[in-house]
Amino acid sequence: MSSCITGWAHSKFGVNSEQTSENMIADVVEKAIEHAEISPKEIDAIFVGTFNNGFQKQDFHGALPAVSQSDLRYVPAMRVENACATGSAAIHTAMNAIEAKKAKTTLVVGVEKMTDVSSERVGDILLGASYRPEEGDTKGGFTGVFATIAKSYFQKYGDKSDILAKIAAKNHENGCANPFAHMQKKLDFEFCNSVSEKNPYVAEPLRRTDCSMVSDGAAALIIQDIDLALSAKRAIAFRSRRHVNDILPLSKREKTEFEGARQAWQHALQDAKITLDDLSFVETHDCFTIAELIEYEAMGLTKIGEGYKAIEEGWVHKNGKLPINPSGGLKSKGHPVGATGVSQHVMSAMQLTGEAGDMQIGNANLAGIFNMGGASVANYVSILERIR
Repeated sequence: MSSCITGWAHSKFGVNSEQTSENMIADVVEKAIEHAEISPKEIDAIFVGTFNNGFQKQDFHGALPAVSQSDLRYVPAMRVENACATGSAAIHTAMNAIEAKKAKTTLVVGVEKMTDVSSERVGDILLGASYRPEEGDTKGGFTGVFATIAKSYFQKYGDKSDILAKIAAKNHENGCANPFAHMQKKLDFEFCNSVSEKNPYVAEPLRRTDCSMVSDGAAALIIQDIDLALSAKRAIAFRSRRHVNDILPLSKREKTEFEGARQAWQHALQDAKITLDDLSFVETHDCFTIAELIEYEAMGLTKIGEGYKAIEEGWVHKNGKLPINPSGGLKSKGHPVGATGVSQHVMSAMQLTGEAGDMQIGNANLAGIFNMGGASVANYVSILERIR
């Protein structure tokens, strides 16, 4: 418990035709500094998470926060990238700096501007988070990669299309209460479970409602060492954090089991000296509904192959024993790749301080977060609790 979140900011996710990534960074940086009630002169290091990889011509995002904040001009800054777990990678890098006593106050930004290119280009860019020699020609892009996972899962455990639809409907219902969500629209089970003109297959068996949206957005955190955090207005401590990598090619592992995620969860819970039952809620990486289903099993909520029980028996709804994605998750909130991990931590911090508005889970005191890069290749778990 050496690092704490003491301030944050979150943009509205969605199609943002008015702002560049630089503009979005400027907005969340200013608001996060204000929320933490610090001066930008107190920031010792800056870590900006962005995947980019061709979404836009502007790169070198580590240098962008200082453009709008002159007091950050000479502050060490760097860009961090780890596929869809880029945001969490930036957070971990900031915490490493604090634990190494190279910084006391850090600024972490996650950002992505995805909608400036065609959907075909987006699909190809995201395939960069797969193993190109074997998966680079997958029909349907990255959705096709997870469609392959879904097909394998269905072959082992039966067609679970209706379960995926229930997950989608849950997350869309939750997203209606999230003012930052890309889609604040309730989509019922019948719609999500049907293939139609408005809900076609993107890559069979995954329908449009099984896929997170291409979004623009940014989020920011102020992370400080424990000594400074104890005098801050609010402090959200990392009770534990873990990063576990698995091998990149799907052909070299059991694709229906996210073993890297399982290990990250096991280690994080053990480090925090708690069990899954102690958590108030979880924000998990539902880039596709099949991912959330398998993640129920990876976190230990159910046995392998029995993830369906968690949604069928209502455990993961907002009033269930372990609410999953009360923010609406990536499915409803959107998935601007570099911003996602930071967003999950902001959403969780809001819950723990009672600032989540209509999203609020009652008596939230311990949060679990899972953010992954690729198909459970880079796996990050955080356990958060409020100490101030």
